[in-house]
Amino acid sequence: MAELARDIKANSSRFVNEKRWIAGRFSWQEGFGAFSYSRSQIDSVIRYIQNQQRHHARQTFRDEYIEFLRKFQVDYNERYIFKPL
Repeated sequence: MAELARDIKANSSRFVNEKRWIAGRFSWQEGFGAFSYSRSQIDSVIRYIQNQQRHHARQTFRDEYIEFLRKFQVDYNERYIFKPL
């Protein structure tokens, strides 16, 4: 998982910078999070993805991420959780 995240972040950063889609240089923050769900929950995951924009109008991604960490009992340090823009 770590190698996949590293490759996705490296290649997407390079792509965004080559396209000059933002002023300045784009880079990802350190670290990543990954959560898995069982096949029996596939319909729920699909609905979540399809409704992300509406969902995040009610709850920020940051708040939801922290909720996932707590739900899955992942130890974390608030200092390392990304800051809102």
